[in-house]
Amino acid sequence: MPKYVVRHGVMRNLGVFGVRGSDTYGRGAEVIARTSRGLETGEVLCEATEHVVSQMKEPKHGQILHLQTEADVSELRRLHDQEKLEHQAAAERIVELGLEMQLIDVERLYGGERVVVYYLAENRVDFRQLVKTLAKEFQTRIEMRQIGVRDEAKLLADYGDCGKPVCCNTHLSEMPPVSMRMAKLQKATLDPSKISGRCGRLKCCLRYEYETYQDLQKDLPPIGSEIITNNGKAKVLAHEILAGQVLVQSEDMRRVMIDASEVLTIVKRGGQPKKKSSKPAQQSSDTKQSGKGAEAETSDSKVPESKASESSEAAGDASLEKTAKEQVDSEPNTQAINQPSDGESSGDGDDSTLTRD
Repeated sequence: MPKYVVRHGVMRNLGVFGVRGSDTYGRGAEVIARTSRGLETGEVLCEATEHVVSQMKEPKHGQILHLQTEADVSELRRLHDQEKLEHQAAAERIVELGLEMQLIDVERLYGGERVVVYYLAENRVDFRQLVKTLAKEFQTRIEMRQIGVRDEAKLLADYGDCGKPVCCNTHLSEMPPVSMRMAKLQKATLDPSKISGRCGRLKCCLRYEYETYQDLQKDLPPIGSEIITNNGKAKVLAHEILAGQVLVQSEDMRRVMIDASEVLTIVKRGGQPKKKSSKPAQQSSDTKQSGKGAEAETSDSKVPESKASESSEAAGDASLEKTAKEQVDSEPNTQAINQPSDGESSGDGDDSTLTRD
């Protein structure tokens, strides 16, 4: 029996879905499926082969019921209009209760099992009274879902600076962590207004070619290396990674761009720690180190070469992050962004319950 990868819900969650009997579906088929949340609409992406499933991280499971019919499409239009009214009502109740939260979106599931309220909040919010009020007004279960600014863009953003629909609103199912180091390696501008996306964080597309840049950089001598070329000795000053070239300074202080293939040998690799001259340790008259203590201090002072280069690179990243504004995160944590601090709240009628994720 075949299974398919289906994208469902306004957050475009991915799941592995079975079918009824021997039903088959093609890519892009709009279907009605049963998920852990209830009846939802979804889009078939591909067949769930072993290779595809191995690339997914803890996929949800469900069942495809049938293709969307004209009646389903008509019902979806009605629900969409109803969501607008419910969004307005929820916003009014939030203001009436004086809650410090920003309403982002309201999603009503196709089967009517629940209404999901997505919101932003800097601090914990006691929304129990809000849940009771909305459950009574909407006559269904209410689920409160706290999201981050990247998820807000995923729900509301339209186009990016490139002129195309934002990645988080199209093909991205997870938010990859992006660091300032990626922008530095690709020689992107460090102006936060130019490398930030609609969410105000570093653009996700900075990660797309990062691994390629890393692989190409391995074929170039590190910056600061002393090399020998056909024209004599030189020192590496900078890289042009995509072009496979390095900027070098010769012994007569001339700077020229050469191809990496012109490097004959590397005399001294850049990034290596300098050797410190050994000096006799000074001991005070009151405290004297034991042989064991001196040995421990000596072993701690020996830093491996790789660690030294990592710390040097980290120091460079720190200086870059100082240049950028505080609104740009150096390396946002996807899990922290997506995890609601207030948990989930659901209510039926006048009763409401508060559960934590």
